[in-house]
Amino acid sequence: MFADRAKIIIKSGKGGDGHVSFRREKCVPDGGPDGGDGGKGGDIIFEVDPGLNTLTDYRHRRRYAAEPGQDGGKRNCHGKNGADLVLKVPEGTVIKDAASLKVIADMSGENRRTAVLRGGKGGLGNQHFATSTMQAPKYAQPGQEAIELEVCLELKVIADVGLVGFPNVGKSTLLSRVTNARPKIANYHFTTLQPNLGVVDLEDGTGFVIADIPGLIEGASEGVGLGHEFLRHIERTKVIIHMVDAAGTEGRDPIADILAINRELRAYNPALLDKPQVIAANKIDAICGDENDIIAALRAEFETQKPEEERILVYPVSAVSGRGLRELLFYVKELLAKCPKAVTVYESEYDPALHFHSDEPYTIERADDGAFVVEGPKIEKMLGYTNLDTEKGFAFFQRFLREQGILSELERMGIEEGDSVRMYYNEFDYYK
Repeated sequence: MFADRAKIIIKSGKGGDGHVSFRREKCVPDGGPDGGDGGKGGDIIFEVDPGLNTLTDYRHRRRYAAEPGQDGGKRNCHGKNGADLVLKVPEGTVIKDAASLKVIADMSGENRRTAVLRGGKGGLGNQHFATSTMQAPKYAQPGQEAIELEVCLELKVIADVGLVGFPNVGKSTLLSRVTNARPKIANYHFTTLQPNLGVVDLEDGTGFVIADIPGLIEGASEGVGLGHEFLRHIERTKVIIHMVDAAGTEGRDPIADILAINRELRAYNPALLDKPQVIAANKIDAICGDENDIIAALRAEFETQKPEEERILVYPVSAVSGRGLRELLFYVKELLAKCPKAVTVYESEYDPALHFHSDEPYTIERADDGAFVVEGPKIEKMLGYTNLDTEKGFAFFQRFLREQGILSELERMGIEEGDSVRMYYNEFDYYK
């Protein structure tokens, strides 16, 4: 089965902890602090690999984690940075947050490599906290925590032209005739279970990429059949070719089929109907001449009875013999020339750094008893390793609150001297 969707869990590397140590040498019995900083955690990076065309590799493994940073050491030794983890994906892969389904990154166009999760910063060693009044700090900063996120990977095939139609109308035959693709072809429904790509080389040296999009039947936009699996691939195409059976060998109504597929496109994404369309009336090798009642009905429905801006031209073709294909392909080339040249790239809607504690957010709320309640992951962590019972430890914590902007925010909210500030299991009186 063609793998165009996967769900995985990614985790950046934790930052290494800062170290607490003091210089101790034979002739320097009371040396200053020399605790080194922790190393930065590794990033999770996605990179386009031109050799890949499916997401199969991500169906067999669910978890991916970058390397954590090394803790700092004595003698000002800086911890080693954690190695980044590079995940290779095919071009056209859209990375989404699994919970909200918002786009994190689209690996298309010029975006060949992007860091989705940043590793945690390394903590500072105790040498950074020495002051003129506190020359032997016995605390260091812990490394920033890792970020873990579940993401959806969706492959949206990048092709200039999308070839759509009900089963067994000859899409795979046409693709094999006009491109270098070799799709599986047989005389039964749903032979094609994956999008097939091929490059059309025209006589004038130009060309374009065409994709056979299977699975589009009535109810496809609601997930019937293989609809949801393949509708997404049409989003990047610029021109749509409707292929129908002009010989009536399947006993279907081609007009009803085209209208049905357009309804599914509209239900999935109304913008899809803004793309130029053309009708390939296939299997004329099975009729007498180049016209019959079916082709005449198609022309009447989509050409002569429509205003010019809504007109869809009909090209009788034979994917088996090649009749009419040259005219069809050169018309498609004309349509493509009028389309924007750039590949459709989805804008980022979700930045994990803004939704996790990589920036160590905090909240300040007013409790019913009038106290100011301050909470946040970094505050909780700081309280866990700071000894507030000592003057130096409390001064260190006050400086942390000032540097994080928490004191300024409390003043902006109208705190006054003597008011209570509650931080988890601690409560303080505010004084400037």
